[in-house]
Amino acid sequence: MKILIAKTAGFCMGVRRAVEMVLDAPGKHETPIFTYGPLIHNPQVLNLLEEKGISVINDIPSKAEGGTVLIRAHGVPPQAKDRLRAAGFTVIDATCPRVIKVQTIIGKHAGQGYEVIIIGDRDHPEVIGLLGYAGEKGHVAGNMNDLDALPAFEKAIIVAQTTQNILFFESVKERVIRKFPHYKIFDTICDSTGKRQAEVKCLADSVDALIVVGGRNSGNTQRLVEIAEQTGKPAYHVETETELDLKSLASAQCVGITAGASTPNWIIKRICRTLEMLPFNKHRGWLFSIQRTLLLTNIYVSLGAGCLCYTCSKLLGIPNYYSYVFISMLYVQSMHIFNNLTGTEADHYNDPDRALFYNTHKVFLAVLGFIAGAAGLIKAYTMGLFPFMILLVMSAMGLSYNLRLIPERFSSNFRRIRDIPGAKTLLITMAWGIVTAIFPPLSVWGRFDPSIVLVFIWSAGMVFVRTALFDILDMQGDQIVGKDTIPILMGEKRTMRFLKSILAGIIVTLFLSGAFHLISSLAFAIAICPLFLYIVLLVYERGYMLPGIQLEFLVETHFVLTGVITLVSCQ
Repeated sequence: MKILIAKTAGFCMGVRRAVEMVLDAPGKHETPIFTYGPLIHNPQVLNLLEEKGISVINDIPSKAEGGTVLIRAHGVPPQAKDRLRAAGFTVIDATCPRVIKVQTIIGKHAGQGYEVIIIGDRDHPEVIGLLGYAGEKGHVAGNMNDLDALPAFEKAIIVAQTTQNILFFESVKERVIRKFPHYKIFDTICDSTGKRQAEVKCLADSVDALIVVGGRNSGNTQRLVEIAEQTGKPAYHVETETELDLKSLASAQCVGITAGASTPNWIIKRICRTLEMLPFNKHRGWLFSIQRTLLLTNIYVSLGAGCLCYTCSKLLGIPNYYSYVFISMLYVQSMHIFNNLTGTEADHYNDPDRALFYNTHKVFLAVLGFIAGAAGLIKAYTMGLFPFMILLVMSAMGLSYNLRLIPERFSSNFRRIRDIPGAKTLLITMAWGIVTAIFPPLSVWGRFDPSIVLVFIWSAGMVFVRTALFDILDMQGDQIVGKDTIPILMGEKRTMRFLKSILAGIIVTLFLSGAFHLISSLAFAIAICPLFLYIVLLVYERGYMLPGIQLEFLVETHFVLTGVITLVSCQ
């Protein structure tokens, strides 16, 4: 089955901004934290906020005992903000900037005596908020009959709810221009809404079925469902993967997925992974089964670490490299298993299949991780005290990543290594770089050499790009559990540019190092590997490959490719 995801699916700018503001609020503003009305129209996100102690208030008390209230993304009447402040709350406005623009237009023209006609759903929170800015001048038209029922005004403006159906608003404009040419019309439908609706139509031409993901109370999601049904293709509206009609979808060769503006990425990823599993469940596809097992058990990751160590050893001219390859595989296998076992909170959102796998097989995986770690240490001990101490220190640091090291009374923000911003990506990078590029030559030579630095830069750089890419895929889930990964700190687009710059720098470094004989001439051949990863980034960035097992397997494969190229080149 081929799966196509609309590029516009998921959080729009306004919703993402509101969610990020409310998730950041507990550490920045006076607690308790509330939202005035549901922050967005998505039950999964609202349940998540409730679990984090962020409550919803629907009625404004006359007096509050402190705390912070965030205004929902849809906006509220200005009178509501004044009453919240008067009650004693600190008010944080998370209204979507596009909605604020409409509020400003309405407030300005209502103050000049214009009647305000809002094309939208009368009971929608955004429309209720907009009416607050219009005062007695406000009127709502949800359909043509409502519009025709309004009297002819001497002067009036027409605005639309930002998530309104574009085709309907176009028909409204045509009628108004024909009957009341003196009315002012403002195109206030959000650009994101327009692109989202247009993309559904284009998507329908390429797929056998359409899935619209989003809350049932979400206005923009309902519009997408209407448009999807109008295309004539089978259309399914679901809130979560549990609602998918897998029996009906099993016969589809290509399925298109779009989502409302308040649908989080982790829900879309769950939908994709469930559909991705359909061929496996239906035909017991052996290739997909093998890929999934190798990734979930981290066996393929450890194989990649071994291949990377093998190439590093060849670049540096290390003899008898087998022990170091073996140790690097065991170390990476052990550390990844234990960190997955102790840090599954984010996987609940980012990769529920992995979270379920680790919860179901935690005893087996713990034993496997312990055996791998112990075997690596024993092997290092047989090679000498120095290699053993290096690996022991690295193992201790790896195991302590998710452990609380500092009591809460000394630090409320940074009690674990994982709480340090960007720590996840940097520590994984350093661990892989040391065990694959520094551990072998130091154990053999007992000293540093400029060539070690060059090989470390290549090895660590490739691991950094790999890990940061996975962090990009997991941004929303990581932010929910409080992980400040590099993509969260830098932003997705800046991180992608940064990763591509790193890969370009690695390619140049390999060619120059090989040309000046600083490392083995093998450097020219393995320059294919960062180029391969660069292409993977471009393919993902342009939407040709979706997050899931296939993308993850392809990214990990570039390490295996490194080993294969080295093996062929050294024959």
